[in-house]
Amino acid sequence: MINDIDTSQEARLDMQDGEFNRVLGGGMVHGSLTLLGGEPGIGKSTLLLQIALKLQYKTLYVSGEESQKQIKMRAERINPNSSNCYILTETKTQNIFKQIEALEPDIVVIDSIQTLHSDYIESSAGSISQIKECTTELIKFAKETATPVLLIGHITKDGHIAGPKILEHMVDTVLQFEGDRNHVFRILRANKNRFGSTNELGIYEMQGSGLREVSNPSEILISEKDEELSGNAVAATLEGLRPLMIEVQALVSTAVYGTPQRSATGFNAKRLNMLLAVLEKRAGFRLGAKDVFLNITGGITVDDPAIDLAVVASILSSNEDVALPSTYCFAAEVGLSGEIRPVQRVEQRILEAEKLGFTTIFVSKYNKIALKNTVIKIQLISKIEDLVGFLV
Repeated sequence: MINDIDTSQEARLDMQDGEFNRVLGGGMVHGSLTLLGGEPGIGKSTLLLQIALKLQYKTLYVSGEESQKQIKMRAERINPNSSNCYILTETKTQNIFKQIEALEPDIVVIDSIQTLHSDYIESSAGSISQIKECTTELIKFAKETATPVLLIGHITKDGHIAGPKILEHMVDTVLQFEGDRNHVFRILRANKNRFGSTNELGIYEMQGSGLREVSNPSEILISEKDEELSGNAVAATLEGLRPLMIEVQALVSTAVYGTPQRSATGFNAKRLNMLLAVLEKRAGFRLGAKDVFLNITGGITVDDPAIDLAVVASILSSNEDVALPSTYCFAAEVGLSGEIRPVQRVEQRILEAEKLGFTTIFVSKYNKIALKNTVIKIQLISKIEDLVGFLV
């Protein structure tokens, strides 16, 4: 019977990395198989090697892509002292399991699953049958010995983990490591998690000495300025369950080439066009003959509709060339009829804004807010014309 199964000894393993633990749901589960995917050069190997070097548990890091000397060079840059991390450069699963049997590690890291091959299958390494067979052998080992296994998976041109989808169905947890190589931020999110939520998010900053955990990303995503500039507005958004304050920048100028340009970085361009149409129709702003450029700072991409109001505020600010007070922030969706619509978990957004020193937050009057005695002023608005009255 299910009631007779004992789970009292199944405490999660602390991975010595707050962001990684958060995304996993509180740590690594015994006997679990976790797959980490991401673009080439984004930092997958660096992240797992960094965690392996920090751990207090005996860890076997198996690499089929780099030599021991190459791994050692990277390890010295990240964390030169570690007595619990063992390196094995091998691609045949039968040899790997012999070493595992001799060493008896607490955690196994495989970099990467596409480089492994098994004698039981005659196809080449990286083929679907080899990936399936090697993963099956690792699942059998993980479940029988209750040893957690971390796999790195390559991704295809369209951004999916190579395999094509077999790998994701077989493992317990699928993590995606994302970011723009031209920016320092990396985001770790769970696409599948049998032991926790897929709403959590981990944020790292890429440095010369490895990846640094970013515990308060809002302070980094809002740029420091000596003076207030027009076209800047701050939005209270949510990434998973985590509130973030992000800066939205807009530049509105007269179109010199006849056809106005519409450009958005980190924001949906179609949604920008929709918001511009709402401003033109509902608020009477003549933006049809103007170029509009929009940018979300920090190199991140946001699809939360709650940043609509900040986008509108930044466009109005740039169009009128009037700087918004740096202590204002925004959290609301804008509808097609110009109404300001409520957003989910607005209280969490308000508390984050208050914690970071903002004095006024603009939200929809249709939000049900139970907060009492807040230091921050909660400005309730119902339509886009109300916002124009406050800002222009």
